Amino acid sequence: MAKKETQAPKYSKETYMYWYESMQLQRKFEEKCGQLYGMQKIKGFCHLYIGQEACSSGSKSALREGDKYITAYRDHGIPLALGTSPNAIMAELYGKITGASKGKGGSMHIFDKEVGFVGGHGIVGAQIPLGAGLAFAEKYKKTGNVSITYFGDGASRQGALHEAFNMAMTWKLPAIFVVENNGYAMGTSVARTSNVTELYQLGEAYDMPSEAVDAMDVEAVHEAVSRAAARARAGEGPTFLEFRTYRYRGHSMSDPQKYRSKEEVEAYKERDPIEQVKQRIFEYGIATQADLDAIDAKIKVQVQESVDFAEVSPFPTADEAYKDVYVQEDYPFITE
Repeated sequence: MAKKETQAPKYSKETYMYWYESMQLQRKFEEKCGQLYGMQKIKGFCHLYIGQEACSSGSKSALREGDKYITAYRDHGIPLALGTSPNAIMAELYGKITGASKGKGGSMHIFDKEVGFVGGHGIVGAQIPLGAGLAFAEKYKKTGNVSITYFGDGASRQGALHEAFNMAMTWKLPAIFVVENNGYAMGTSVARTSNVTELYQLGEAYDMPSEAVDAMDVEAVHEAVSRAAARARAGEGPTFLEFRTYRYRGHSMSDPQKYRSKEEVEAYKERDPIEQVKQRIFEYGIATQADLDAIDAKIKVQVQESVDFAEVSPFPTADEAYKDVYVQEDYPFITE
């Protein structure tokens, strides 16, 4: 019997292993977040990214250092994919001074300037014009960098999107706009909010190159973002991508999820992005189960270390309320 030939991988071993480890870290970190929320260690709002990990990891592998990322309040996964310390994110979720935003932002307002992550924004759709502004800054300074702006399907109904799209196309800004279409705006399906359910078509009104992407497949995400980034860096302007993805958990931790069936959720889990990349790793002979088990063990330690770090870190002192309000530290409205 002829030996089955191993299919040649499309990308490097390092890329596939990054995708697996990055997505698995996001998954295990957020599973722990859900557990800690139930224990009331994490309080307030908390929106988990579980199921959507290919959106962040596939984007990261397609972009380069210096590019800027901005998103809404489902914002734990992207900074983890970019390399922000799990300790800093967990401490922020705990409201501790050692957190990424010094305990002032919580779950919805993670920031990390060092990796180009510009938040974490709580106002629905408000990050869309901010993302256009980030792209304008990069063009003005002639850096060659791009901005990538993520928002949910519900935010695609905001008027600010149209203003930002029009400006970005008029000025040919180096921007990538991404709607993470997970099917529901909180508990309202896309079909109930607009006659236009093929969301990528919204960009076509501005002659913006637009396409739908299977965002349960990290390779497809990587390829779409790579094309968009190449256009932006060539001075050809923005691209609009509709990432068709799915969240396995509720909109937030308080969501009873009565608007969808368990069968629907399970059907999407059959296309799980981590399992897909895992199968490709095996098919291409890139790594063994033992190799992936070692990564899983490493991640388990990382996640527990982040919890331990958050537990022992102090809360901000009262005087922190007056810090980081203005860039100018002696701004006249700040008094002793």
